[in-house]
Amino acid sequence: MDQPAAFVLCLEHGGYEASLEPRKVYRAVADSEAEAHGLIRVIDESGEDYLFPSHLFVRIQVPEQAEKAFAVG
Repeated sequence: MDQPAAFVLCLEHGGYEASLEPRKVYRAVADSEAEAHGLIRVIDESGEDYLFPSHLFVRIQVPEQAEKAFAVG
């Protein structure tokens, strides 16, 4: 049951300077439990996913061709 890829733009690092880059696009993973707590699960360059406060991001749409650039491994 694959869900469509979701993408978010980082608005600010919010104290996570080592982990987040403002103005960078990240792939997001659906996580309803995290969302209920005001968090969002994003995937970094290593392919690992991490939770961050959702107010640090805004959801965006990327062209279908660009989605391939965000595919992990």
